[in-house]
Amino acid sequence: MTTLTGRPHTALLVIDVQNGVMQAAHDRETVLAHLVALVEKARAAGTEVVWVQHTSDELPRGSEPWAYVPELVRREPEPLVHKTYGDSFEDTDLEEVLAARGIGTLVVAGAQTDACIRSTLHGALTRGYDVTLVADAHTTEDLSAYGAPPPGQVIAHTNLYWQYQTAPGRAAGVVQTAEVDFAVKAPV
Repeated sequence: MTTLTGRPHTALLVIDVQNGVMQAAHDRETVLAHLVALVEKARAAGTEVVWVQHTSDELPRGSEPWAYVPELVRREPEPLVHKTYGDSFEDTDLEEVLAARGIGTLVVAGAQTDACIRSTLHGALTRGYDVTLVADAHTTEDLSAYGAPPPGQVIAHTNLYWQYQTAPGRAAGVVQTAEVDFAVKAPV
């Protein structure tokens, strides 16, 4: 249903599952187990896995906090997109990476729910992609000291509102890790 013509394929987009991001993540071990399962499912089905890695003052390129967590290992030739903004499309080559592979549907997982995940979900939908959020495979840290709701509520709210997102000719949705089936291919 994507509005991107000639883009029948799906990709798993793994966002910012880096040491510094995941260090204080809510329900870290469970979310990581789901992310590992998603990557394995995607690879087994021949679905592209696209990795996104954030760089900032807190996550300087090449540092230990910047590195992906050891539980997740990117394989060659899986694409790696470097970003410095919340939206994984903003000032990156993500669109070119996806277009070159005929990808019009994204399955999104990673961190942080209230920042890069939400920004990328909206960025993808406005650019014409169908976008599914994996409800139990994204997380955030506890920012309640700054006025945010507790992380469990941030995650639940994001899952709630994303299941109702719509745009002309595009689909949004939310599924659990166990429900993701990369073997089901979009019609050409």
